[in-house]
Amino acid sequence: GQRSPKAIAALVGLAPFDNKSGKLNRRSQIQGGRSRVRRALYMAALTAIRTCERFKTFYTALAARSVSKKLAIIAVARKLLVVLNAIIRDKTAFA
Repeated sequence: GQRSPKAIAALVGLAPFDNKSGKLNRRSQIQGGRSRVRRALYMAALTAIRTCERFKTFYTALAARSVSKKLAIIAVARKLLVVLNAIIRDKTAFA
């Protein structure tokens, strides 16, 4: 509740990590952080995509632009985490 969206995403391991070395430029990946929380958020994101219109439209827009649908699911998981953090911080209900 008291961390920034970037900090909370890094804590869970949903922040993209650049995998660069010298001239080699590999795809970004998510790693580190708390893997159990990351797995739980992934499963929650799948459910949110199916049931919540807000996350469904976000996912479909990203999946249409993106190379990978899994990348769009991870983006939904990160958005879900940021929303949960804001709910805890502001002590409000999800609307």
